[in-house]
Amino acid sequence: MDWAQILVIILSIFLGLLVLSAVVLVVMFIRLTHQIKSVADNTERAMRNIEDAVHSFSKTSSSLAALKMIFKRLKKRKKKQEDV
Repeated sequence: MDWAQILVIILSIFLGLLVLSAVVLVVMFIRLTHQIKSVADNTERAMRNIEDAVHSFSKTSSSLAALKMIFKRLKKRKKKQEDV
């Protein structure tokens, strides 16, 4: 065997290993991007749920504040009527 043929065989092996490792890395990268997308979707869904909860809490708290004010005024009226 000539040294040129040995060199071609060695370079072919290294090229094959390089192509194989590139394919593996591309597959891993695709899986990673799918996982990142899944995490982003879950985070977005959680943020929407939190936003909805805060919105409903703000509605409830404003209603409760109004009821608290009404009850406070009713208590004051009742106290004034008892004093008279």
